[in-house]
This record gives sequence, C-alpha cells and structure tokens, in this order.
Amino acid sequence: MTDPHPYLAGLVLAGRKVVVVGGGHVAQRRVPTFLAAGAEVTLVSPEVTPALEGLAGELTLHLRDFTETDLDGAWYVVAVTDDPAVNARVAAAAESRHTFCVRADDALGGSAWTPAVGHHGSVTIGVLGNREPRKSAALRDDIVTALRDGHLTATDAHDRSPGVVLVGGGPGEPDFVTVAARHALASADVVVADRLAPRELLDELGPHVELIDVAKLPRGRSASQDAINEVIVARARAGKRVVRFKGGDSFVFGRGFEELLACAAADVPVTVVPGLTSALSVPARVGIPVTHRGVAHEFTVISGHLPPGHPDSLVAWDAVARMRGTIVLLMAVDNAPAIAAALVGGGRSADTPAAVIVDGTMPTERTVLSTLGSLADDLATHRVVPPAIIVIGEVVAVARPAHYGRA
Repeated sequence: MTDPHPYLAGLVLAGRKVVVVGGGHVAQRRVPTFLAAGAEVTLVSPEVTPALEGLAGELTLHLRDFTETDLDGAWYVVAVTDDPAVNARVAAAAESRHTFCVRADDALGGSAWTPAVGHHGSVTIGVLGNREPRKSAALRDDIVTALRDGHLTATDAHDRSPGVVLVGGGPGEPDFVTVAARHALASADVVVADRLAPRELLDELGPHVELIDVAKLPRGRSASQDAINEVIVARARAGKRVVRFKGGDSFVFGRGFEELLACAAADVPVTVVPGLTSALSVPARVGIPVTHRGVAHEFTVISGHLPPGHPDSLVAWDAVARMRGTIVLLMAVDNAPAIAAALVGGGRSADTPAAVIVDGTMPTERTVLSTLGSLADDLATHRVVPPAIIVIGEVVAVARPAHYGRA
C-alpha cells in the first residue's frame, strides 16, 4: 500500500473540545497552540511537565490514566504518550467516535498529521512532508523567511488599514528586529524613520513606500517632535498606513507616547510594536549583565540628555548616587563627566567600574572600560561620540574581571 496523500485543512477549534493524551515534552509543544486557537483543551496524563502543570488554570487537567470516555464530545485528539499501546487505544477510541486523531509515535496509526506551521501577517503556512517532520519544518522556515524578507510576496498578508503603527526597531542590528516590526514595515505606505532605526531594512521597502527622514542629529539639524506628530497624523488622515520607525523601544526615552497622544487627539487609529530597548540589549550583546546574583539587586535606566543641576532635570542624582545597583545611561555622552562627578560627590566610589558601549550591535561597535573617577578622561582619550550606552556598577567588573583586577 502506498502512503496516503493527506488533505490539508485549517481547523477552527475556538470553543471546541480538544483532548491531548500524554504530559511530556511533545504535549508541552502542542498544548499552547491549541490554547492560542481558543480550543477547550482537556489534558489526560498521570504525570505532566512543570510547564503543563502551570497551564492548569487554562485547561482541564486529569492526572490519571486515559479512559475511552475522555474523548466524548471531542473534535480533535492528540496521542503523545511514550507508550505505543496507550496511543493505539486513543486512536481506536477516536476512530470509533469519528474524531480525527494525531498519533505522535505512528503517523499511519492515526487519522491526521500535524503540519509544520508558520505565520506571516494574516497568512498561516502549513507544510506536510509525508511523515518527514524535519523536512517539513525546514521548508516551512524557508517560506516564512522568504515572505519576511520580501523574496516572496503575499498580497494582503498584512493589515493595510489607514492609521499609524509605532515600531521600535531595536538597538540597530537588523537581526534584532522583531517579526512584528518586519510585518509592520511590509504593510506600510509611509515610513517615518529616525537615524537610529535599523537602516538596512529601509532598502527592503517597496518602491511605492514614501520614506520620510526625521533624523535627530546630536548638535545638528533635526525635525521637531511637533513636526513629526503633524506628518504622521496628516499621512494617516490621507488614508495611508504610516509606520513610525525608530531605534530601541518607542516608549523608553523614544517619545513614542507623545506620538500616540497626538494620534489619539486626531482620532487616528494607532498601534504599538515594542522593540528591544538598547538599555538592556546593548550591554547584553557585549556580555555585560545589568543584574547579577549577589552583586546588583536593581538597575536604573536614566536619560542623560540634561546634566545634574539643570533646572529641567527630573533626576534626583543624590538619591541615585546612594543606590548600590547598576546605572544605565542613555543619551549621556556629553554630560557623562558631570554625571560621574555628581555620583562621586553623592557617595558613589570613584573606583566604581563603568563601560561605554559605542555603536552597540553595529559593525563599528566598541567598548571602552573605565571607572567613575576616570570616565571623563577616557571618553576624551577614546574620542567617544554618540550613540553610546554607559553602564555603571559592579556588574561591569563581573563581566570584565581581568581589567579590574578581579580575575
């Protein structure tokens, strides 16, 4: 008998009973997808993984052996125990009830196969490789990657309704952009971009997309925030789908909420796609943690665009100086000497380790190691210019013990 050719169908499981028999790692992979589909999941197994136990409030959990009546009223069944005899019983009980059943240990012993599934915008891709799961997954990945990168196109795969999408592009390296951010860019009629947004991705925009540069250059020309608000609102009101694309995360010193408020005031639909904030991702990229057990129990992220003592500053630098944890400074290169002096003056040791990460995640990335007491001189010696992240605290010595004599 030749292998059957499966009929690929999309099941609408919302509000319908799905039974999973088995509580191991295969079940741990399958159950969340059923829950995400809105299914009413019943899980039957004498033992389950801790992750599945943690889902007990979202499903019906029976910590016991399987009985045939567990399948009463089920629309779909998955047999994923490590006992072939039990899986065969599950498949037989499902067959007698005219209920499709996936049998993990023997594909031909069930009545359904699980495809390798991927998502791109509103499109779901399913691949069945005739009982070759690795081949199916590899092809699925190739298709999703091609769609994401624009090598394949899927008409109307994305929401293209008029409005504004505030997209955080992460620290700069294109690989750190989220899938949701790529989907948003692929849906755009207009992209309003900062200079810190991953610039390589702009070359992937379609020829019909209007690109508006609102770069804010240190000590140079820049577009005012009011002007940015006006342009995103105006383009959205003209029926365009506008992606406001910036570095990091829009709500971490990105003034993204000001843009959201401007859209709300103009009755323009607005959604938010969070991004990796450089405050955490850039130190992590170079192997510096912002917390470490027994070293730092807190970290504080501070905008350094205003120096200590400035009348508009909202930072209590004396309180920051008394903290023992990690300080992460953004937009602080120009004011770093004054900030270091304020921290030392407030009681922080001049020997406190500091790291300056320039052009984080980019090809020109470099790290300057220093201390609070020598930070001003080291910034000048190494000709540090923005953008740079400054990390202050003992975590820097944990990451670079040889430099600080801790090896």
